[in-house]
Amino acid sequence: MKIEVWSDYVCPFCYIGKRQLEIALKKTGYEQAVEIEYKSYLLDPNTPVDAAGSVYDDLQQKYNMSLEEVKNMSDNVKMRAKDVGLDYNFDDMKTANTVKAHRLAKWAEAEGKGKEFTELVLKAYFLEGQAIGQADVLLALVEKAGLSSDAAKEIIASNQFEDEVHQDIAVAQQLGVRGVPFFVIDNKYGIAGAQPQEVFEQTIEKAAQEAGLRKPLNMQGGNGPTCTDDSCEI
Repeated sequence: MKIEVWSDYVCPFCYIGKRQLEIALKKTGYEQAVEIEYKSYLLDPNTPVDAAGSVYDDLQQKYNMSLEEVKNMSDNVKMRAKDVGLDYNFDDMKTANTVKAHRLAKWAEAEGKGKEFTELVLKAYFLEGQAIGQADVLLALVEKAGLSSDAAKEIIASNQFEDEVHQDIAVAQQLGVRGVPFFVIDNKYGIAGAQPQEVFEQTIEKAAQEAGLRKPLNMQGGNGPTCTDDSCEI
C-alpha cells in the first residue's frame, strides 16, 4: 500500500501530520506494509532565497497581527505538536525559502535516503531553529543523512530536480489541494490537514482491508473517517 504526502518544510502542521501518520501505522500494525512517498509543496514560493529572519516577524506581516497575538497562535500550535511528542521552538524559528530543501529531498529519495533527509530537515527547522533555506545548513543535514555533501553542492548550484518539484506541485493542483499536509492513501482516500488521530487510523484500516493486507493478530480493525480541516494554507 502506498501513501503519498504533500508537505512543506516550514508548515508546522506538516511535521505534526507526519508524526500522526507514523503513530497510526504503528498502532494499526501496517508499519512494514506501507510505502511512504513525500511530495513537494511550496506554501510561499516568493519567500526570498536568502531569508533568515524571525518567523514571528514574518507571521506579523502576513496576518497583520501583533507580536502577542502571533505568539499566542504559535503556543496553540506548540500544544498540538507536544501531543505527538514534538517540542516546537518558535522563538528560534527563521523564515526560509524551501526550494533547495525540496530539490535535495528529491535527490535523497533517489539515493534511498528520502525519509531520513525529510525527518532531519523538519527537526532542524521546528526543534532546533536552523535556517533550512541556507546552503551550509542543508549540507550539514545531507551529511547527517549519510549522503555526499559534494554531490549536494552540485545540486544546490544547479537546477537539478527542479522539474520534479514543480511536477509534484502540479499534481497537487490537479487534485485540488489548497493546503498541506495532504495525504493520499493507496490512490483512493485523502486526508487534508493534521486531522484527529483516529482519522488516520480509521482511513489506513479501511484502505488496508480493501487492499487485502494482513495485519498482526493482536491488532484490531476500524471504520472509515469523517474529515475536517487543520492544515497550512496557501
